Amino acid sequence: MLNAGATLVAEPRDDFPTRLARIVSEVLAPAVLVAALLLIVGWHAGDTPGVSRWWGLPGALFAAVIPLGYVLHGVRKGRLTDHHIPERADRRIPLLFGTASLVVGLVFLILLGAPREVLALLGAGGCGLAVFALVTHWWKMSIHAGVAAGTVAALAAVYGPIALLGVPLVLLGCWARVRLTAHTPAQVVVGALAGALIAGTIFPALR
Repeated sequence: MLNAGATLVAEPRDDFPTRLARIVSEVLAPAVLVAALLLIVGWHAGDTPGVSRWWGLPGALFAAVIPLGYVLHGVRKGRLTDHHIPERADRRIPLLFGTASLVVGLVFLILLGAPREVLALLGAGGCGLAVFALVTHWWKMSIHAGVAAGTVAALAAVYGPIALLGVPLVLLGCWARVRLTAHTPAQVVVGALAGALIAGTIFPALR
């Protein structure tokens, strides 16, 4: 029996486009993109003489691995239904935990003397998580879309317009979330715009 106020969500069909959408959602999952982005930016920061190229690894630990571990633990304990956290009401605490983990990692890396570029990326990521956690209280803005668009915006700040070749992947990720009925078109569009705006302004300003 459904609880009062529960929302019926149509199950997506199990056809080829839907199966493809599931694969895309996993490959372009926020934790995957955040970890990859930190490794790439850390490697780029290593172009400076005397700077290790592996500063992205501890950043990825605090920004992606630990928050994902918290979510997976919640799934195993039955507090969360899925690692993508489809229920809006369940998203706020994991987002706040992710923000806290990222802030701890940022302080840790500052004390260790990490390169400014990695610190700037973590700072921008923390701002993004805080915004999404706030909006999630009222509306289920797409984190997948936000992180994907933010990844392209951050890479464009580092490598220039060539990074915009990643825009089709952002569109593919947005399509996948809508195809799986995880979000409405408005939720992926606003999520993508928010992610691109935050990463495209805060990250360049801090680096």
